[in-house]
Amino acid sequence: MNTKKFAVIGHPLGHTMSPFIHTELFRLNGIDAEYSVVDIDPSEFDTEIPELISTLDGFNVTIPYKSAVIPFMNSIEGEAKEYGSVNTVRSSDKTGRTTDPTGFLRALAAADIELGGKVAILGAGGVCRVFSGEAARAGCDITFGVLESDIQAAESIKADVLRHHPEVKMSIVKITELSGEFDLLVNATPVGMYPRVDAMPVPSELLSHCKAVFDAVYNPENTALLKAARAAGCKAQGGMPMLVWQAAAAQEIWLDVNFNKADIENVIVKATAYMNEHFTK
Repeated sequence: MNTKKFAVIGHPLGHTMSPFIHTELFRLNGIDAEYSVVDIDPSEFDTEIPELISTLDGFNVTIPYKSAVIPFMNSIEGEAKEYGSVNTVRSSDKTGRTTDPTGFLRALAAADIELGGKVAILGAGGVCRVFSGEAARAGCDITFGVLESDIQAAESIKADVLRHHPEVKMSIVKITELSGEFDLLVNATPVGMYPRVDAMPVPSELLSHCKAVFDAVYNPENTALLKAARAAGCKAQGGMPMLVWQAAAAQEIWLDVNFNKADIENVIVKATAYMNEHFTK
């Protein structure tokens, strides 16, 4: 049996949980596979991608290549079309997909958090297109809370979402002026990430007006935002479950395998322990 080969590509690629998570997932289904990290300099991207497609069975794509990889695909499927973003490539047919929406939705479901009603999204980075797009698909009213310097980026995301979901109500405010009642608050900023673990993207007082909080930050496991959310009585979920679920969804695309909730929860526990051992010191 030939060992299958997979990788994550991006630049720069420092600490990444992907090899550990995917190795654990391969083990669950008895898959003989290797998963590597490929840091590609932008000047070499156009020549490296065809070579990777020919030598790897599949690969994940992260910043800054989620859009740049699209011209090399034969087809773009699912939500990747709407978001103009690919994070999973199947080499055999040069198909590009994104598993970020699946990771997000399964992480919410695992914490019994419903995506509905009024949603506040903090930040205006690439992943906000996924969060806002999925919230729009669920019929939510969406408020972006952003820095003044990110208002233009938020306007671009808003325009993209409204192009696909013109009926959705969306607004943009400075993050310091965010107020009101929210069914879900999503932190899509790096605020609170290790090593600045005491930082909060919004004041804790705001959380008493939220039913649930999702923090895309996965290091640390319990961010200051999540601690404050739980103290305020909110349902709360961190970023590691999304990371593991989107990896599982990638393997479903590559290998036509399935995972059950209990197995994924076990991988989340192992991945968190691995992160605490290797990436928090």
